[in-house]
Amino acid sequence: MAELRDYKCPACSGALEFDPATQKMQCPYCGSSFDIAQLQDASQDGADWQSESSENWGDDETVNVFHCESCGGEIVGDDTTAASSCPYCGNPVTMTGRLSGAFRPEFVLPFKLEKKAAQDKLKVYLKKKKFAPSSFLRENRIQEIRGLYVPVWLYDSDIHADAVFEATRKRTWTQGDVEYTETSYYDVYRSGDMSFAGIPVDGSTKMPQDLLESVEPFDSAQAVPFQTAYLAGYLADKYDISMEQGAQRANERIDISAGDALRGTVKGFDNVDLRSKQVRMLRGVAKYVLYPVWLLNTVYRGETYTFAMNGQSGKFIGNVPVDGGKLAGLFGAVTVGAGAVLFALGKLLGMI
Repeated sequence: MAELRDYKCPACSGALEFDPATQKMQCPYCGSSFDIAQLQDASQDGADWQSESSENWGDDETVNVFHCESCGGEIVGDDTTAASSCPYCGNPVTMTGRLSGAFRPEFVLPFKLEKKAAQDKLKVYLKKKKFAPSSFLRENRIQEIRGLYVPVWLYDSDIHADAVFEATRKRTWTQGDVEYTETSYYDVYRSGDMSFAGIPVDGSTKMPQDLLESVEPFDSAQAVPFQTAYLAGYLADKYDISMEQGAQRANERIDISAGDALRGTVKGFDNVDLRSKQVRMLRGVAKYVLYPVWLLNTVYRGETYTFAMNGQSGKFIGNVPVDGGKLAGLFGAVTVGAGAVLFALGKLLGMI
């Protein structure tokens, strides 16, 4: 693989950056754009490129490591990407050295949306927050917007599942003035082989699992083999949740999904309850992938609020403070409205 420092513009020798809009390497100096495949072909044709197989991200002299003392996060970036604050908590980061270690992803989902899209989404998102303090909406200032590749484990698995359900069917009839109900109980057994593909599990303890899941889904079918070229202009987190640790969460999701799938085949009953279930894995494969996420940090009265946007689809999520006065006003309006309805109903019934 070509070293990141070698991704120079063939026209002007400027440092190329990956452009999510065109999915090409773009030169910010002369405006030229190039397919990554073209750059690889140029390397193979004898230009000043290197191709090598490595378990690392790339040459340990071209990828920097930044450390946050506040949350303990470690992020990486190329020589052209500077980082002054943590994309997770907004606190200052310091460069600790060059990257080494087997953290190289297998695949990456390239960014498709640019920074401006994240800024516009934030404005639209905040306009819908009717109970946010007016001062928050008026004084809101984006402290930092960073495009971050989040480490994710994707699990593929073939399983065999067995389940026993207790099902009931009721029959009701009337004889004379008496109504009778007969309940029949059944033991229902289901068994089957299933395949699961691309079950995502967050590979970073710094990225809240619920925050990442809130901006899902990501289209993993668009994943491409990882190249350091995609990192140009962005930051990337290093996984600190191992494949084995992530597998525990993947197994939970598989277990639940397998039970639901078998439950869906039990039909014609009034009620179905799971009595027992066994899931046996036949084959399991995990892939290390990077997901594109825009993280936005904004500060309000000393508190940092973090928003996230899916770098593929634009799905946006975040938390905002709540104005107690506005909320109290809503309850007041509901109370007054309910009182008016009760008054009108009372007049109708002759109670008032």
